[in-house]
Amino acid sequence: MNKLLKLSLLAATVVTFGACGGAVDNKPAANTANATNANTAKTTAAAPTKESLLEMDRKANEAYLKGDSKFFEGFLGDKFVMYDRGKREDKASSVKMIEGVKCDMKSWSLDEPQMTMIDADTAALVYKATFDGTCVGPDGKQMKVPSPMRSASVYTRSGDKWMAVYHAEVAIVDPKNPPKAPAAQPAAKKDDKAAETKPAAPAADPGTDAMMAVEKAGWEAWKARDPKKLEELTAKDLSFVDLFGNYSGTKADTIKAWTEGKCEIKSVNLTDGVGTSFSPTLGVVTFKGSADGTCNGQKIMPVYGTSFYVKEGDAWKLAFGFESPA
Repeated sequence: MNKLLKLSLLAATVVTFGACGGAVDNKPAANTANATNANTAKTTAAAPTKESLLEMDRKANEAYLKGDSKFFEGFLGDKFVMYDRGKREDKASSVKMIEGVKCDMKSWSLDEPQMTMIDADTAALVYKATFDGTCVGPDGKQMKVPSPMRSASVYTRSGDKWMAVYHAEVAIVDPKNPPKAPAAQPAAKKDDKAAETKPAAPAADPGTDAMMAVEKAGWEAWKARDPKKLEELTAKDLSFVDLFGNYSGTKADTIKAWTEGKCEIKSVNLTDGVGTSFSPTLGVVTFKGSADGTCNGQKIMPVYGTSFYVKEGDAWKLAFGFESPA
């Protein structure tokens, strides 16, 4: 099931500023200057809105359902990251996966868009996706697409384009009736060399240890239910999607959601941290997180997490997070 619609909502489009208006005389030098200014203006993508980003995702969803992998070659950033059930996908593997997509979709919709700015050149779009149809699963059988889903796409400004650098989705469920753990995959046969082949590990990123250190500190603060510490570790425009598909769109709402539950936690543990730096002040880290304890009387489920960090001065701070059940 992990191969279904996991790239269904990714795309970017070119948005440019128009040339600035003003009086123009007939001197060649002035005309040259105006032409230069116009060309310069066209090199920077306009600031996004939640409506414009949602329209990008609609176009990408249409391309995905058709198995149009070429559409994504020009719209995913070179450092694109997707984290699905503990497996990191990059741009090349994601585009290749789309080549085999076959879906029979009666209807679908993308609604309730929300947008936060991770930094001046990076936006996180979160919305509700509803599907009525099937897609061919990894085993070649038609499988009903999960619905509804909470989906997220992160875009970065690259010249005159907004490029998709991350996508994720998680089923929207009742926390009192959480989903069952995914079934274990059968072990590969000894003579099945293709099944035994493991993907190459991502190259080490210098920002991984620093971001993971802040992530671990955040989990410890969550364990201690310490809102003051969580304030210090997070950016002012923090937003978050939890493993049940709940969305918190502000820093205040996110910290409240983290600390208001009746949790009894003995210990927390983070493993498999892998980071990617997009710039000296923007990075993402994926990891597996677990806790020994309960929240609201229920055993805490392990999660696969993705956290986007921005650097403020010398400190990395969490700006956007996404969880899915492990």
